[in-house]
Amino acid sequence: MQLTQLLLKEAMDLDLQASTRDEAIRQLAETFHEVGGVSDAEAYIEALMAREAQSTTGVGDHIAIPHAQHESITQPAIIFARSKQGIDWSSFDGQDVNYIFMIAAPKGGGGEHLDALAKLSQVLMNPEVHEALATVSTPEEVVDIFAKFEKPEEEEAVVEEVVEEPAVSSDRPYILAVTACPTGIAHTFMAEEKLKQTAAELGYDIKVETNGQSGIGNRLTKQDIDRAVGIIVAADKQVEMARFNGKPVLITKVADGINKPQELLDRAATGDLPIYHSTYEGGEDFEDAEEESLGRKFYKHLMNGVSHMLPFVVAGGILIALSFFWGINAADPTSPEYNPIAQTLNLLGGLSFAMMLPVLSGYIGQSLADRPGLVIGMMGGVFANPDILSAFGGGQGLFENSVSSGFLGALVAGFLAGGIVWFLKKAFSWLPKALEGMKPIFLYPLFGVLLMGLIMLFVVNGPMGAVMNGIMNFINSIPQEYSILLGFLVAAMMAVDMGGPINKAAYVTGTALVTASGNAGSNVMAAVMIGGMVPPLAIALSATFNKNLWPAAQRNSALVNYVMGAAFITEGAIPFAAVNPLRVIPSVAIGSGVAGALSIFFGSVSKVPHGGIFAVLAGGVSNPFMYLVAWIIGGIVGAVLLNVLLKEK
Repeated sequence: MQLTQLLLKEAMDLDLQASTRDEAIRQLAETFHEVGGVSDAEAYIEALMAREAQSTTGVGDHIAIPHAQHESITQPAIIFARSKQGIDWSSFDGQDVNYIFMIAAPKGGGGEHLDALAKLSQVLMNPEVHEALATVSTPEEVVDIFAKFEKPEEEEAVVEEVVEEPAVSSDRPYILAVTACPTGIAHTFMAEEKLKQTAAELGYDIKVETNGQSGIGNRLTKQDIDRAVGIIVAADKQVEMARFNGKPVLITKVADGINKPQELLDRAATGDLPIYHSTYEGGEDFEDAEEESLGRKFYKHLMNGVSHMLPFVVAGGILIALSFFWGINAADPTSPEYNPIAQTLNLLGGLSFAMMLPVLSGYIGQSLADRPGLVIGMMGGVFANPDILSAFGGGQGLFENSVSSGFLGALVAGFLAGGIVWFLKKAFSWLPKALEGMKPIFLYPLFGVLLMGLIMLFVVNGPMGAVMNGIMNFINSIPQEYSILLGFLVAAMMAVDMGGPINKAAYVTGTALVTASGNAGSNVMAAVMIGGMVPPLAIALSATFNKNLWPAAQRNSALVNYVMGAAFITEGAIPFAAVNPLRVIPSVAIGSGVAGALSIFFGSVSKVPHGGIFAVLAGGVSNPFMYLVAWIIGGIVGAVLLNVLLKEK
């Protein structure tokens, strides 16, 4: 599929009047909706803004490529707009954006239209395209420009064959690169094209592998890796790394591939890079690594587990909270409140929630040791899970004295999985190469699960279970005045980076405590949840009571934050915090802290780790009226501080 087939002429705007990024995105999405390209404009806008929250789509050279997938998109399309005055997009190079190419892709789509979207990134690297776009006056002229500069599909295939295997030159360094961004639609291919262009100018041979939405393109071969003098990994998501064992590797952001290609290529050409070591499948170690400290590697593996765990927590928590609408004990068949719908919701939510620990430990193990680490780590989470363990005879017979270790045990199991795979690789290194394929699908899972089970049940569960119980007892014994300070701290942490590592640390702590406490619930979890509900509420209140505080486009989207806050979606405040973080973040963090402190002061306890106002109204949070009062007070405090601090522009 060619770009000319995707450019939507009826949705183009060659004189866009939007003054902000958010306003521009909204205008283009609504125009796309008006021409029938997307059935749910608001949902598509939310998906676009969520992508912006990950990293800016302002790719430099006055270009922005906002992009997202959504199931309501009826046709893949590119919506072009030109802003003559320029829009601040927080671009990589700091320049305002004049040319916007908004990409719309159906959810789960792939194939031809994604190939065409990759071509867009490559065509936009041509300076002549910029010059032509500056003077066009009709949508037809825009399409003609891309028809002129885009290679025909037949020629594209021929050129790709030439690029796949650059000619060997004795005096030209041969460099490899891997590019990848979270969505794999735009930045991946722009970094590829920029690296290729710059390598040609510098006289280097290069081959670039893309980890895009439709899969891996131009995959590096063993022959490529053996020949390369240096390898650049410009990626914002995990890519296959074990193949680079023993080679000089530079790991950096995908944005650097777009904005610093010469610097990266010059370093790779000298081979003066950290040596990458793969000590086992999927694992990694660095010699003199500049980019990867031990703490960063630990955090990266941990976050791989947490990011995969969160959807299970959200789904399970909300379903359990909804079951409380019929009564706290409505899911119990022996209770007078019993309701079969409540029992069904509670069961489904409980099963999703029960998967939290196996998924956490499994994906930590997968980050460390690839697929063998996934199965071994996941089973470690099973052995740490009290519900699953008791369902299969835990505490009986041989395991009479065994206990579950809960959240801490699952963390240990995830990292232990990496160590077990490393040990098994060493233990079976004597096997002939003919049996190499049997290791990851038979030997590692078999002996790995056996070792994990024995270690968890007889070594880890006891101490970790004691630690979890100790933490619970310690928190329960904290005097009221000090527990209020704890509530302020964890709630404020939820607002500091709104989905980042500090936010995740607070949320994971609260989730661990509510998991360990079972039906008793956790006052810390209640403080954590209310801390995440306050920032969107503060933004919405500030826009309601001071119409001049935010620009018109932001004021309209600010009102949506009433819903975001109620649903415990802290990320709704991110676009507003990004505008002026030094004033917005302290305001909402203090508001969140006040709400968290009041939550504990009022004695609120949460039995579920998510759900927001749904959990409160359903009875998942004790003392619900005062809990809502604490939320509103925190929101008002944050809104007042926003009005005070943002007066000074």
